[in-house]
Amino acid sequence: MWELLAESQASNLLAARLQMAFTLGFHIILACLGVGLPVLMLVAEGLSLRGDGVWRELARRWSRSFAVLFAIGAVSGTVLSFELGILWPEFMGRWGSVIGLPFTLEGFAFFVEAIFAGIYLYGWDRLSPKVHWLTGIPVAIAGFMSAWFVVTANAWMNSPQGFTLDAEGNVATADPFAAMMNPATWAQTIHMILAAYMVSGFLVASFYSWKRLRGDESTYVRRALVLGLVLGCVVTPLQIWSGDYAAKVVARTQPVKFAAMEATFETQARAPLHIFGIPDETTGEVYWSIEIPGGLSFLAFSDFDATVQGLNEFAKENRPPVAVVHIAFQIMVGIGSLLLLLALWTLVRRFRRQSLGAELAIMTEQRVSRSNSRTRLASPRVTRAGATSTRAFAAWAR
Repeated sequence: MWELLAESQASNLLAARLQMAFTLGFHIILACLGVGLPVLMLVAEGLSLRGDGVWRELARRWSRSFAVLFAIGAVSGTVLSFELGILWPEFMGRWGSVIGLPFTLEGFAFFVEAIFAGIYLYGWDRLSPKVHWLTGIPVAIAGFMSAWFVVTANAWMNSPQGFTLDAEGNVATADPFAAMMNPATWAQTIHMILAAYMVSGFLVASFYSWKRLRGDESTYVRRALVLGLVLGCVVTPLQIWSGDYAAKVVARTQPVKFAAMEATFETQARAPLHIFGIPDETTGEVYWSIEIPGGLSFLAFSDFDATVQGLNEFAKENRPPVAVVHIAFQIMVGIGSLLLLLALWTLVRRFRRQSLGAELAIMTEQRVSRSNSRTRLASPRVTRAGATSTRAFAAWAR
């Protein structure tokens, strides 16, 4: 009987994880667009305030897309909130008083975004251009804050603090603000929000690259492509930095996860960095990888001779699935590196005054930009943007 019960619990756990992963994988792309697309809308409409109808039409069409994505994202986010209570009732029942505050604040941010999104969408022909543009600013800010609040709860799961337990292991006192400001908060929130801007910028660039490949050389399409690329390319170097910062935080606060990310089985000084490779948990070996001696020690602690803890320091039941974490991490880093190369290539082409209309360039931008969404999907499996003169940018985008 007990064996059957244990098997049933294990089966339910896997099903719960799969359902949560499916919903979150769908929701996170919509959430990224909900954070990043309002920024693109604001920039486009801001450029239109000088009387440019093409920028205004671009902002107006994007606002319609935003309305649809916002509605769908609200539904998938509601599903996630129900799943937290239905699939993980013991977790929420025990720790709800500790991490309930960011979810509450996210709710307020969501309603602010919804209210001003309604004003923005229905005010196109009812408000003056400048007032209408101003109503879009709270949409972008609320989207930013909504993402920040939710990710603080996730960061707490990786680095819990802000509570004390009684003799029976139940929460005795809770400090929700301390829980929100845990050691992983800044690393994860910065990384997630920058990722949202990257996803939005490169997905927009991907779509309009496809339009240009089909022969559309209109000013509308060209400006939309450039605007998406500017957001993605400006944010990408910042995202690479934030990823390095996040990895250092993980190495300090979650050494077992860091060891799984890098497929490091033995504790050692001057630990090598594995590029690619398939880890074998049975033998403790990584096959078909490229090793850079001391690379992992330097990335984790800025010291080539630093000691990095390996997976063998931890009990097997406390280890994450190494192959899944390592491969997902490699996918994320690999595509992020490609996006950085795309950003640098785009910058070089613009300084050389080369057209973005060359077929090879557009095909590369379209395919690499589209792959950015896969990076955003890989990232949750591992865990759980620049200023430019308006006038100079408008001249560049013509």
